[in-house]
Amino acid sequence: MKRVYYDLHLHSCLSPCAGDDMTPNNIVNMALLLGYNMIAVTDHNSCRNAPAVAKAGAANGLAVVPGMELCTQEEAHVICLFPTVAAAMEFHRYVAQRIPKIRNRPEIFGRQIVMDEQDVMVAEEETLLLNAADISVNHVREAARGFGGTAFPAHVDRNAYSVIASLGSVPQEAGFTAAEISAKGDVKALLRSDPELLGKILLRNSDAHYLEDMPEPSASVLLSENTPECLIAALDGKIKTEWDRG
Repeated sequence: MKRVYYDLHLHSCLSPCAGDDMTPNNIVNMALLLGYNMIAVTDHNSCRNAPAVAKAGAANGLAVVPGMELCTQEEAHVICLFPTVAAAMEFHRYVAQRIPKIRNRPEIFGRQIVMDEQDVMVAEEETLLLNAADISVNHVREAARGFGGTAFPAHVDRNAYSVIASLGSVPQEAGFTAAEISAKGDVKALLRSDPELLGKILLRNSDAHYLEDMPEPSASVLLSENTPECLIAALDGKIKTEWDRG
């Protein structure tokens, strides 16, 4: 078993609220400089930069999990992770059919930049990626599993854009086996107020939108292989392992 230091919630320059310097190579090189073994790229409602980040990671020896931070119809954020870029892009197309076709206004919301693995801009996403998709919290994990992936609610301790803020609790029928708590969140307080999270894997990720927000690694997991497939199996409880929130 290998101890894998991870950050499973990072935004690239495709997310309108992220910095333009969150390019594929900048993200990968910063993660390596800090000492991560695995990262996930999770832009809002899109996976269009996942191929470039994955290629940049592969070229530099960093495991990259392709993913998305989905905004559900309840305006709750859920992290969706996939074993391959191909699976992530299939899910991307599934979501693209279910988000409002509202044109982005970069001067208000920020640019939505699509890049290749050499950090060359290849497009700007025209549809605003911040709106709620027509997918409910209760169906996200099931939908992700249909593409070989998994899902967990993001920053459940926040008072906005979290499953608990939107619904009052994490619904058991959603089938989540894990949940994310903010980097500096109080786990004991969260479990007292939301006991439905007892027994679930609690993750700490950065939700970094800017390079300077990427912290030194602290959270880790023991995996037999440092791969997206092995991580997803661990998150789904298919393999027994040890999680450390740091």
